[in-house]
Amino acid sequence: MKYIVCEKPGEFLLQEKEAPIRKEGEALLQINKVGICGTDLHAYAGNQAFFTYPRILGHELASEVLEIGENERGIKAGDKVVVMPYVSCGECIACRNGKTNCCTNITVLGVHGDGGMQEQITVPADILLPANNLSNDEMAIVEPLAIGAHSIRRADIKPGEIVAVVGCGPIGIGIMKLAQIAGAKVIAIDMNEQRLEYAKEKIGVDYIVKAGENAVNEVSEITNGDLCTAVFDASGNKYALESCPDYMSHGGRFVLVGLSKGELSYTHPKVHAKEMTLMCSRNATTEDFEHVISVLNQFPTESFITHNVPFTEMIENFDSWLKPETGVMKATVNFN
Repeated sequence: MKYIVCEKPGEFLLQEKEAPIRKEGEALLQINKVGICGTDLHAYAGNQAFFTYPRILGHELASEVLEIGENERGIKAGDKVVVMPYVSCGECIACRNGKTNCCTNITVLGVHGDGGMQEQITVPADILLPANNLSNDEMAIVEPLAIGAHSIRRADIKPGEIVAVVGCGPIGIGIMKLAQIAGAKVIAIDMNEQRLEYAKEKIGVDYIVKAGENAVNEVSEITNGDLCTAVFDASGNKYALESCPDYMSHGGRFVLVGLSKGELSYTHPKVHAKEMTLMCSRNATTEDFEHVISVLNQFPTESFITHNVPFTEMIENFDSWLKPETGVMKATVNFN
C-alpha cells in the first residue's frame, strides 16, 4: 500500500509498504480522506512541539472499517467511523479522573506515532465512533471541531455571554460556531481580513475586529466597556497569546487552545486585578466528539473545506497550504 511520510522538515516522500495486520483489540481501517491540520503544517515547517521525524502525519480521518472484532459500540466491517486520534493509557492520574485528552502517556496519531496519511491503518477499536450518517467531508472535520468543543466545555460557556475568539483559522472558526450553538455572542479577531469576512458571512459571528493597536478599544465599544467574559486564543501566536487578557473582562476566563513553543509573559498586576482564570485546552474527549457529531448539520462544511486533492498530488500542493493568501481554510486529501 502507499503512504506519505514527512521525512524531515520540508520534505515529504510518497512510498510503499506492506499493508498492516490487525491485532486483537484493534480495527483495520481503509482511509478515505485526511484533513490537513495546523499540527501537520507546523510539523512540515519544523516548528511543532512534541514532534520527531520521520513521521506519517494525519489525524483528521474519514475511514471505513475493513476488519474488527467484537466491541462495545457494535461497530462492524463496512461501517464508516470517526477516529479519535488520542491513544491514552487508561491508568495515569489524568485518565483515572476522566481527562484522557491529557493523559500523561498520550500518543496522538500523526504526532507521537504514525497517523493516517496511508491507505490502511490499524488502531485500537475503542477510539472509533460510528459515523454512517456522515459524509467523508464531515468525518474529516469532526476532530478539529471536537478540539473547539472541548475548549467551550472547559470554559463552561453560558447563553448570553460575549466571547472573543482570536484566530480565524480552522480551530478558531470551529470555536466560534460552537460558542454560538452554546448561546454566546462572538467577536472574531484576526489580522486576515479575508478570514474575518468568512467568519462574518459563513459562520455568522456577531462582530469582527481586525487585530492591531485599536482592537482593544473596539472590543470595549462592542461590550459597553465590559470586555469579554471569555477569550479563546486559537492562533498559537506569541503576540496574540500575550495580548488576549486585554480583551478579557474582570472575573473572566482566558482559554489557550493554540500552542506556542516559546515562553509567554504577562504583567502580573494586570491579570491579578482581573482575577483571571487561565486555562489550557488540549485535544478532546469522547463527549466532545459526540457533541460535534450531533450538531454538525449546523456547520458550513462545504465552504469550510476550500482545497481538496488526491493523495498522489498532496506533496506538490502542500507548500501552498502554508500561505493564507491562497485562501486556504481547510485542505483535505482523498485516499479513496
